[in-house]
Amino acid sequence: MVKAWSSIIPLFILFGFVSVTHSQLPMPENPRWEPIVDEVYLQEVSQRIPTETPLHSVAVFEDVAYVGHATGVSALVGDSLIPVEGPQSSIRRLVVIDNALWAISKKSVWHYSKGNWRKVLDGQYVDLCTFNDDIIIASKKHLYRLDDGELTQLDGERGSRYAILSVATYGETLYVRHSNDLSFLLDGQYQQYDVHDWGELPKASVTRDMLSLGSALVVPTSKGLASLRGTSWMTLTGEDGLCYEDTTSIAEGFNRDYWVGTMRGAIRAVNGEFHYYAGQRWLPNDKVNSIACSDNTAYIATDGGLGIISFEPYTLEKKAAYYKRWMEEWGMKRLGFIQTLNKQSDGSYVRFLSDNDVGWACHYLDALCFEYAVTKDPAVKAEAIDVFNTVKWSEEITPLDGFPARAIHAVSEEATLASTGSAGRPSEWNLTEDGKWKWKGDTSSDEIASQYYTVSIFYELVAEGKVKEAAREHIERMTNHIIDNGWELCDLDGKPTVWARWSPTFINDPKHIAERGLNSGQALSMVTTAQHIVGDTERYSKGKAQLIDWGYPENTLRTKMTFPHYTFFDDRLAFLGYFPLLNYEKDARLRGMYMRSLERSWEAKRFENQSWFNFIYGALTGNECQTQEAVQHLRDYPLESIVYRFVNSHRHDLQVPKGYKNYVSNHKALGPREQGVRRWDRDPLQLDGGGNQSIEDPSSFLDAYWMGRYYGMILAPTTKDKSLLTVKKRNLQLGAEPYTGPQRPKLRYEQ
Repeated sequence: MVKAWSSIIPLFILFGFVSVTHSQLPMPENPRWEPIVDEVYLQEVSQRIPTETPLHSVAVFEDVAYVGHATGVSALVGDSLIPVEGPQSSIRRLVVIDNALWAISKKSVWHYSKGNWRKVLDGQYVDLCTFNDDIIIASKKHLYRLDDGELTQLDGERGSRYAILSVATYGETLYVRHSNDLSFLLDGQYQQYDVHDWGELPKASVTRDMLSLGSALVVPTSKGLASLRGTSWMTLTGEDGLCYEDTTSIAEGFNRDYWVGTMRGAIRAVNGEFHYYAGQRWLPNDKVNSIACSDNTAYIATDGGLGIISFEPYTLEKKAAYYKRWMEEWGMKRLGFIQTLNKQSDGSYVRFLSDNDVGWACHYLDALCFEYAVTKDPAVKAEAIDVFNTVKWSEEITPLDGFPARAIHAVSEEATLASTGSAGRPSEWNLTEDGKWKWKGDTSSDEIASQYYTVSIFYELVAEGKVKEAAREHIERMTNHIIDNGWELCDLDGKPTVWARWSPTFINDPKHIAERGLNSGQALSMVTTAQHIVGDTERYSKGKAQLIDWGYPENTLRTKMTFPHYTFFDDRLAFLGYFPLLNYEKDARLRGMYMRSLERSWEAKRFENQSWFNFIYGALTGNECQTQEAVQHLRDYPLESIVYRFVNSHRHDLQVPKGYKNYVSNHKALGPREQGVRRWDRDPLQLDGGGNQSIEDPSSFLDAYWMGRYYGMILAPTTKDKSLLTVKKRNLQLGAEPYTGPQRPKLRYEQ
């Protein structure tokens, strides 16, 4: 059961949530979810510096990153790698020990401190470490103590039986790494048999690096990440969550974490989890050769340059402000719409007018409505009304009462127009009588579902006076059109559009059996919303009675499509429908059927941990909705809303996590760190994709974040530091040129 917000104000005051006493959206009574404070966290910020040749090694010394490559050493200065004095030959390894930077080239060893480079040794050496306050240097056969340029051999004349690849101190003992094994030095002799009593290195593997890390000696191998604890070997693989098993290097991090390089990306191990960084967003090349960390930044040397991932303190509220600024700076806002941008061959960006521009504007309007309900910021309210006017305009621009356009184009503006419509058919761009505008027809159920969902939220949380009446009229005109046309949306030719069809003729057709539950729920949601907002007129009561008589409530059980068809974008449509339907339906029998449908859909969706779906489920049921995972999902959103290429099909950690079931395929869902900024119709099971570097719409984040804040699933930040709550306005123009076409005409209620 649900009841009005005012009845649970004490609960949200208890959790520090700002109440909105005039809200009419129902709120769960005594919700079971765990409220999560929007506390300060570390947000990844990526930078890539490409190079024509591979970088072999990287180290951080005195807050400067140095890289070793085929012709010497370079320092990171600003955004550039600048060659330094010192070794001028190929660098094998950079090591920071004894308050100095050491560079090991093929034929010499160099030392850098106090601004000076000097050559310490000639000869072929492989690694350095400290042991009992001494500097230890390794060649392929021997270990030496290095003291003021003099070498003292620590092992016998024959040295190591197997080639030494690196050296490290663990358990107050010197260990050396070989290609397929380790040994340690005892009384001048290399011991292999006493290295371990239990376990072993992965069979047929090759060791790649070695690091003493607390109680373990960690060894990246070609078949997993091996750890020697005492005399016991254990190996982390994909089954343990290691993203990719062909590991190359390891480095200590900055927040009790460590970093692992692989042949296909970098991995951060933190708090028992593994975070994967690969592809165009994070690295200039996926083959990682070396990693080094400063206090808040990882420097990743790859075959194609240096990847830099810094971690800056953020709150989700600050990220929301960042995305709003991003949309302004990149020219994504236009006439109340939020447009994605296509990258042209010359590097410039042009707005793309899509199949569902009004629907995507709706998600931004949702965010503004929830934000206004939380903050009472008059500027947010004004923008919400402006975007609503665009949504309403989509219906007023067409000559058909109650028929909204998909998108609107000013004839004089530069833009790329969608060339196809529903089911791959040619687009239907129609010219207005005054010749100023084109509107896109063949409107689909996507648009209709978006508008009912959003206008109901706007009606309850923002609209007042004439604006509220305009919202009511908008719902009325659309609903009347659909019911009067036999539960179908009819276009200029008088025929139904391809997908906006809810008649029994359509949904009972065997060809559309998979959509039967979804379309039934949409029809019920529309008429129930109209009954609440417009009034329970005879037209609506008869229309709803028809749907009930046709068995539509029973059809809703299998709204979520799983087998044999799976269409991820329909999941968004389903939850758009659930929200007003369960907010407004009062009949206990009907609510029971709808709630069963929602529970079924949620069970099939919850393993994805997509914030918007989680929050809708929690808002409608009051049940635990994985708020911790939903908040982490939002934190994982990258700051850049650029569509970079991503590849994950090679990974070894794709198994579905314990406690969840994927009812569609046999691998886990991916998050925004791996796929990028997403709309809520994005397929979270897509392993590979992207790459066109278009600019994506971040409204999805804003919608979910402010919904979470409104319902108290996300609590307000406790910090008072303004730099952690907002971003400075910069007045930059980074993407599409500012819109200079005609302005939206006045609507009926504005005249």
